[in-house]
Amino acid sequence: MLAGAARQGYLAWLAEERRAAPLTVSAYGADIAEFLGFLTLHLGGEPDLDALAALRAADLRAWLAHQAQHGAGNATRARHLAAVRGFFRFLARRHGIDNPQLKLLATPRARKPLPRALTPADARSVARDIGEESDAAFVQARDTALFSLLYGSGLRISEALGLSVGEAPRAGGDAPLRVTGKGAKQRIVPVLPSVRRAVADWLRLHPTPTADAPLFVGVRGERLNPGVAQRTLRNFRRSHGLPEHATPHALRHSFATHLLANGADLRAIQDLLGHASLSTTQRYTAVDTAQLMEVWRRTHPRG
Repeated sequence: MLAGAARQGYLAWLAEERRAAPLTVSAYGADIAEFLGFLTLHLGGEPDLDALAALRAADLRAWLAHQAQHGAGNATRARHLAAVRGFFRFLARRHGIDNPQLKLLATPRARKPLPRALTPADARSVARDIGEESDAAFVQARDTALFSLLYGSGLRISEALGLSVGEAPRAGGDAPLRVTGKGAKQRIVPVLPSVRRAVADWLRLHPTPTADAPLFVGVRGERLNPGVAQRTLRNFRRSHGLPEHATPHALRHSFATHLLANGADLRAIQDLLGHASLSTTQRYTAVDTAQLMEVWRRTHPRG
């Protein structure tokens, strides 16, 4: 049996017995067709089941390398490999074709996208002006305090919304903020005077400013939902022409990127962000390099 006929049988099995969605069947069919097309050129003819059983790890790696040469990223190649592995499992069950070489292939690991920061001007605009999105003084003061804290201290949105009134930074003081991050790990972060003032303005309007009450609350007095904060920033970025990656977490990225650009030590940034591994923080050096190269391309006379 030629491999193309076996492919049709596999797709029929997916659709009829596994009840796979039509889009899934179509995607798997395209991925396997691309694989068999490569083998036809690589082996000098359309492969049959015996040829599939005889494939070496080197043949399979050549296929992945061919994809990479034609622009397929790691995530795309990992998806294609998953489709081919599913096809071979079907061949083993239905046709007794077993090729252990597939187990020798490591799945390409998708690269984590680089953190996307805002420009300093855009980040300051969010922290300073986001209160304009509401006519209510209560909401204006709360949102200004929240987003000032996210950018000024590099907090995750969950960390900021997890604070209680008793933990809030106080105006006129200089005590750092103690934050509980991932894995219940605590860290100390400094707080800018402008952020302290914004928090103080908010606390004057807080409906229940007792020590154990949530620092940031909604209009019903309950702890503020992250979705509300995300929607507020989404509305702000659209009305002010900010990029689509302007999210609460982008303010944390901006905090780290802007510190690094101004000479901050990478270890210090790691501590401020609460990263367990320095390798996580080192991603910001790639961002800084990418921005430097973009400036060079825009400004060099022969760029």
